[in-house]
Amino acid sequence: MRRLGSALVFLGGLGVVVAMTAPALAHEHPSGITDLVTPAVVRVEATARVDVTLLDHIGELVHVERSYEVPIGSGTGTVVTPEGAVVTLTRVVKSAKDVEVYAANRIFAEHHKVKIPADFERHHAKDDRIDHHLQECYPPKRPTATCIFDVTTEIRVFPNISPPDREGFKAEIVTTADSSDGPAVLAPAGRADGGTGMPTAPLAASVPDKEGSPVSVAGFTGRPAANLPETVDIAHLRAGGAGEGGRRFKDPEGKADEPKKLGALIGRGLLGGPVIEDHKGEVVGLLTGGGDDARMLGVREVARALAEARVTPRRGPIDAAFEQALTRFHTGYYGDAVPAFQRVLELYPGHTVAATRLKEAQAKRGTAEDKGAAQARSSLADDRRGPPLWMFLAAGGVLVAAVLAAALLLWRRGAATGAPGTSGRSGTSEGPSGEETEVAGPPTPVPPPFRPPAEAADPTVAVNRSFPALPRTPSGPGRSVLVARDPGADPGGTGARSADTGGTGARSAETGGGAAEGRGPGTLSEQETRPTGTGPQRYCTACGMRLGPAHRFCGYCGHPCET
Repeated sequence: MRRLGSALVFLGGLGVVVAMTAPALAHEHPSGITDLVTPAVVRVEATARVDVTLLDHIGELVHVERSYEVPIGSGTGTVVTPEGAVVTLTRVVKSAKDVEVYAANRIFAEHHKVKIPADFERHHAKDDRIDHHLQECYPPKRPTATCIFDVTTEIRVFPNISPPDREGFKAEIVTTADSSDGPAVLAPAGRADGGTGMPTAPLAASVPDKEGSPVSVAGFTGRPAANLPETVDIAHLRAGGAGEGGRRFKDPEGKADEPKKLGALIGRGLLGGPVIEDHKGEVVGLLTGGGDDARMLGVREVARALAEARVTPRRGPIDAAFEQALTRFHTGYYGDAVPAFQRVLELYPGHTVAATRLKEAQAKRGTAEDKGAAQARSSLADDRRGPPLWMFLAAGGVLVAAVLAAALLLWRRGAATGAPGTSGRSGTSEGPSGEETEVAGPPTPVPPPFRPPAEAADPTVAVNRSFPALPRTPSGPGRSVLVARDPGADPGGTGARSADTGGTGARSAETGGGAAEGRGPGTLSEQETRPTGTGPQRYCTACGMRLGPAHRFCGYCGHPCET
């Protein structure tokens, strides 16, 4: 029981730990996932320029001309094409307030020296004549109007570059939505990229449907500067919600009031900023709303507005190079990331994120955190140690196998062909037990080499030094025949000539040697004769070479023939 109770306590504690750590793990956001989008985040400022002419005819007719720049809106936008097309919210570039009313209040207050607030509301002056002219100045335009207005809207986009661009580039409205929270598409008035292209942000195909999906928001609270980088914060999406109503935010852990937190960021300048999904780093919507009710306009509405404006979002060469550099950086290969970020800065010198990551990669290159350097050191150590032992073992095994295979092949060949100099088995014989056994036959005679017959009249005859001995064959009782082989006349040895020695003790007439049985090579036989009519054939007693009829010395060894 005591063991069972301890086990239950342990399992209970483990369950509490898991329950506490699971939400924390779910709340973690990937590091650096917003780097794909933040280079394309820009500051958008819209201003209305109002040129107003007041026709003052209270006394003498006077034309009073003034020009006013009226802020319409400001917020954050996202570049979606290398040429500089930007998506943002309509209320960033288009205001519901009437700028002509603002200009009328300003010009009457300045010219007639009356107290009229400089706002977008219609007011009344204390002087009836001035008030009458003021009401005639307010729009809409009438035949008796006392003011003539010329309103132009100027939109400036400030990219995220270093050093910062104080002037930005001009943009024009391509399309806006009917509601202020709808998407708007802007196009640069000229080449905003200087011909090299701008960083762009990838757009997602859809919005995550899961409750509590983690996202990030990004934007600028003012014009980009060295001391004013982009602002990035995290959030979580609630399930449901579509259209221009947008999706709401909610922290699944309840630690923060995300709608209020993001509403404060909207008031500071993040209105229209991109909402970034944490899995792939793609834009899933735009930040809208405000106050205590921040929401997200989905990417489908953004894609629809781009289609109406005939703007196709796409990535450029800068984005491809930057993604490769980021992959090497965030996987820990800092040495490889350094030249990759340098390439990005060559394409787009003002790339702030690439410049920041380059400094970090240079600081970590070659350190213990650099996986590329660690692999290089490991490879160098392996090279110094030399080839591994298994390579030598494998080579030795292959060599032994080759030797065994060669030996087996030679053994099989010897068994198949038999011993050298034999012709194989010649027959069978019956053994003691009645079994038949094979009996080896006599060896096959090897014919002597062919020698051409010597000519009788030729005094110089070249013959082989190793002349065979004259064999002795019996030719009857008490008789011996000396056979002199003539290799030139009979290569097979069948045409050997014989002479009767007249008994076993017959001696050579020329040599006077001993019995015929004792003659070896080099002795001359008086019975050896040449063909009919040519006289007897003599041989050298020293080397066994043939002698000519007139030779006194052997032409091969120089031995005298008379001895």
